[in-house]
Amino acid sequence: MAPRLTLRRAGAEDIRFVMAVEATPGHDAFINQQAEAEHAAQLASPAFAYFIAEAEAAPVGFAILSELTDRRGNHCLKRIAVAQPGRGFGTPLFNAVTDWTFANTAAHRFWLHALASNGRALHVYQREGFTIEGRLRQARPRPDGSREDLIILSLLRPEWQALRRRAA
Repeated sequence: MAPRLTLRRAGAEDIRFVMAVEATPGHDAFINQQAEAEHAAQLASPAFAYFIAEAEAAPVGFAILSELTDRRGNHCLKRIAVAQPGRGFGTPLFNAVTDWTFANTAAHRFWLHALASNGRALHVYQREGFTIEGRLRQARPRPDGSREDLIILSLLRPEWQALRRRAA
């Protein structure tokens, strides 16, 4: 069983950890990498929120939310990753970020996109209550020049509330 996970807001001192996780071998197939300056600008913006997941006081993953200033209540999970997949931190991190979003913002719809080839992530998102809304055909270019579809998923506030009532 994985150690207990805690979620905290990230600071500028966490950008190097975020970038190291983004650069983890194998993550490049599913996770975009950003420059330090881009992370710093987003971290300072009210439209974004960065989170660090910790277990036993050590960072184990991160999540980045975007569109937090969207007045229509559509907030986005821009990126989520764990440093060492397979240790049981991904789903708790995903659920903690989802809960934080609905508990701390006016979000009505929390959405994300995932590569069509990322079956593991798509399975987790759907298992945790997210619904597939559609497909952006060939929206993501690959380093080899090919392109891949993105799958759009979301969870609505009433759906989240129902899930949390059932879990209580």
